[in-house]
Amino acid sequence: MNAIRILSAAPWVESWGWTLVHFLWQGLLIAALYGGTRRALARRSGPNARYLLACAALAAMLAAPLATWIAIRPSSPLPDPVYRVRSAPPAVATTAITLPAPVRPAIPVDRAAEFIPWVVMAWLTGAVWFWLRLMGGWLTATRMRSSMVRPAPPEWQQTLARLGERIGVSRPVRLLASGLVDVPTVVGWLRPVVLVPAGALAGLAAEQLEAVLMHELAHIRRHDYLVNMLQSVAEALLFYHPAVWWVSAHIRAERELCCDDAAVAVTGDAFAYASALVEWEQLRPSRLNTMVAVNGGSLSARIGRLLGQPRPPARSGSGVLAGAIVLLAAAYGLFGQTPERPAFQAASIKPNTEAHPFGRLVRPQPGGRLTSQNAPLLMLIQNAYSVQAFQVVGGPDWVNTAGYDIEAKPEVNTDRAPMWLMLQTLLADRFKLALHRETRELPLYALTVGKNGFKPPAPKEGLCISLPPDAPPPPPGSQAQCGFVRINMSPAAGLKMEGGKVKTAELIRMLAAAMGRPVLDRTGFTGEFDVQLSFTPDESTMGLPGARGPRDVGGPQLATDPDRPTLIAALQEQLGLKLVTAKGPVEVLVIDHVERPTEN
Repeated sequence: MNAIRILSAAPWVESWGWTLVHFLWQGLLIAALYGGTRRALARRSGPNARYLLACAALAAMLAAPLATWIAIRPSSPLPDPVYRVRSAPPAVATTAITLPAPVRPAIPVDRAAEFIPWVVMAWLTGAVWFWLRLMGGWLTATRMRSSMVRPAPPEWQQTLARLGERIGVSRPVRLLASGLVDVPTVVGWLRPVVLVPAGALAGLAAEQLEAVLMHELAHIRRHDYLVNMLQSVAEALLFYHPAVWWVSAHIRAERELCCDDAAVAVTGDAFAYASALVEWEQLRPSRLNTMVAVNGGSLSARIGRLLGQPRPPARSGSGVLAGAIVLLAAAYGLFGQTPERPAFQAASIKPNTEAHPFGRLVRPQPGGRLTSQNAPLLMLIQNAYSVQAFQVVGGPDWVNTAGYDIEAKPEVNTDRAPMWLMLQTLLADRFKLALHRETRELPLYALTVGKNGFKPPAPKEGLCISLPPDAPPPPPGSQAQCGFVRINMSPAAGLKMEGGKVKTAELIRMLAAAMGRPVLDRTGFTGEFDVQLSFTPDESTMGLPGARGPRDVGGPQLATDPDRPTLIAALQEQLGLKLVTAKGPVEVLVIDHVERPTEN
């Protein structure tokens, strides 16, 4: 489970997980196109054309995930913004501001997103195993060049050079007698080596051995060792798709037919070459995919083809494609179904044309009911996704100038967490709201300890009241709820930031709301304290209603009081804390589309 948590925190996991899922249908589509084209060319083309077609199909399979990865990087809008706006796990407080963890319903709303880390974990496990297997094969092939080998007699090395000139191999190729191979085998690409069994040079007729060596030289001329290595890489990366193995098997089979034709074209004696292959029919060991050898593919089918008696091709493609279809169907059942959206049973939305900058409210009620008074869309988004105003960007001006009165109730009594998800559904259905997330470099504040030290007032009994977690917040004018900070605004008393038994994170939340900027906690203080700050608005408190900031709804402007300190000065004088301006990465919700709400 710890590994899944770590994967969930990585920003690339979601994109790569969906890339792997999308390749299920992409690989099936490429395989279907390849199979149809191969069938159309079966009687009119030779093995070389079919080989190139199979290589092109495998290359397309490798390119498809790369193109998908580029297309669905995290900055791209997600297809269902209501339920796909998901936050990254909390980052280190001194480096970034991230979206808070979304409210989780009793039943997961985004089933597919929860399975994505498991998909990536399964892929990583399989990929590591196949890569280890592949590296083991390469190491074995490298060891075979120097272990239990001896140079072939000079006359056979000269014969190999003469055959190389005839088939068109210009670079030098060594011939070694090996005690580790049972059939002639090519190892290496830049410095190729042909390994033959130690007893083959003396126990096989010269004409037959020359024909087999011609086959191996054809592999070298065609750079088949390099292609085979790239082919093995594709298998290791896309191991989970049956179509990849199907196409790859065709590549290996057609490769051997191409080399057979090259050898026969040079020797001119198909019967002698087929007789040489028969000598190895009983010596068919299992080999690693990192080498190419004379008995690759179906040797009996190759011999029949050389003698003019081809066998009908095995219809293995139908089973492989059926397996790919089953995988695709399973993925659709897991990821493709539209999740059931929690929604209010009834909801009324009415425009409010009165200008009440201090009376904007979104209030959760017992049982999961929701009411709002003159609440603009920005405030509704803040509550639905548990974000601050500065974490919502984009959209037309009316998102914070038009207020709405909302009355919504669920079908059955519920708690506050599903209610916020129902509000997300309401915003998507009635406002046609579409969001995606981005990380942007924004101006922010860092809350630090002043030169005289932090002076947190000790919590006092009776300053706040304790309420159950699901209880609605106390109405304005009543005692504050313990653990929360609120701002009281009145013409007589001015502005006051008050709270009892609060922690630094709650003070940070309210400071960010009042100042309209992210605030980083660099105090290092973890205890509880009381907050009683009196201040006057200035240009730094643009997040307050009536401050005439960029998100202001209009109405009367907050009056300043020259006898009171600003919020920044009050923090330093009354708490010993200092706000320092800075810039840093902030995760935000970007409004892609929104409309004025539909009628009730």
